[in-house]
Amino acid sequence: MADHVVPHFHNDAGVPIIEIGSREFMCVGANPPFDHPHVFLDLGNDNEIICPYCSTLYRYSADLGAGEARPPECVLKDKVT
Repeated sequence: MADHVVPHFHNDAGVPIIEIGSREFMCVGANPPFDHPHVFLDLGNDNEIICPYCSTLYRYSADLGAGEARPPECVLKDKVT
């Protein structure tokens, strides 16, 4: 079973722009337990989208792989040990 079919990103660092390599993704705001409702965002034909909850600007970057982000610490990782 896959961890996430759709990549999840957060903005704990408070950066104004997160570049991503996915056109469909989830924004969680901050790492749990400080997250906002997990919202599915779809860029469609656009290259930028703003999260309606936390106002983070996400920008598509073709040089990044699916599920990657710049800064890289904005990718939500499972905390299972």
